[in-house]
Amino acid sequence: MSDTEHLDLQSVLDDIYAAVEPRRGEGKVADYIPQLARIDPKSFGMAIVTVNGKVFSVGDAAVPFSIQSISKVFTLTLALGKHGERLWKRVGREPSGSAFNSIVQLEHEGGKPRNPFINAGAITISDLILAGHTPREVIGEILRFMRMLADDEDISIDPQVAKSEAATGFRNAALANFMRSFGKLDHPVEHVLGVYFHHCAIAMTCVQLARAGLFLANNGQQPGTGHSIVSRQRARRINALMLTCGHYDGSGDFAYHVGLPGKSGVGGGIMAVAPGKAAVAVWSPGLNENGNSQLGSVALEMLANRTGWSVFGA
Repeated sequence: MSDTEHLDLQSVLDDIYAAVEPRRGEGKVADYIPQLARIDPKSFGMAIVTVNGKVFSVGDAAVPFSIQSISKVFTLTLALGKHGERLWKRVGREPSGSAFNSIVQLEHEGGKPRNPFINAGAITISDLILAGHTPREVIGEILRFMRMLADDEDISIDPQVAKSEAATGFRNAALANFMRSFGKLDHPVEHVLGVYFHHCAIAMTCVQLARAGLFLANNGQQPGTGHSIVSRQRARRINALMLTCGHYDGSGDFAYHVGLPGKSGVGGGIMAVAPGKAAVAVWSPGLNENGNSQLGSVALEMLANRTGWSVFGA
């Protein structure tokens, strides 16, 4: 039996919500993607789904938002399923220490991205998933995977966000072309970017996102169905990457304050994993200077403190 049983998680969430209420709207919405600039900066939602299937939520937890880079956890999972450990010849496993869209680091390291969660790394992962398929087929596969994990057929890609990203994604196009110049991409740049922009434009609620991440809290298995998504070892390794690389150059700070594996997105979402206990999703669109949700990070620190779920001890 999970030791979440003795915690009144709804009360914990209610307290967190009351604490952040006066601060809603803090941070800066990602305005470089025009569709994201339209989001109400005062939105705030949070959900916890435990490994024994209980769901707790507060605020705007049922409102879909653009998951953006959180999708990189799931595309990495798919790519590992296709390519296994060979994948690491194409992308590293080290924290970047640089901005998530840095070209300087990529040049210095010969076109091999530092990790799968910065933009260049996720573009490489999109290239790997494309192997032998059309962009449309791969985008469909990613969407089906997300729906299966969350057990919800309503999850979709926001076409306006995907279009907005494609229209303004000059830096990502530069990264992809740069890697292609080093011989590090196998497919046409426009195909790879098509996959990348579309999986970043997946829209999900906090409840759906926490459900989707639950296999990483449960040794790679989907609770309830017992369906094995990845091996226990692979789940542990994906969690390790989220802890060290999941928040761009703010990853160390997040580990210091929260102590949970997590992945952020510039849509203001963060998915976090408490191994053996629960998956958590929080959404607050205002970002800090590293591109991570400002209030989302605060809320997760409060949660870790109240529950003792930090992987470094209570």
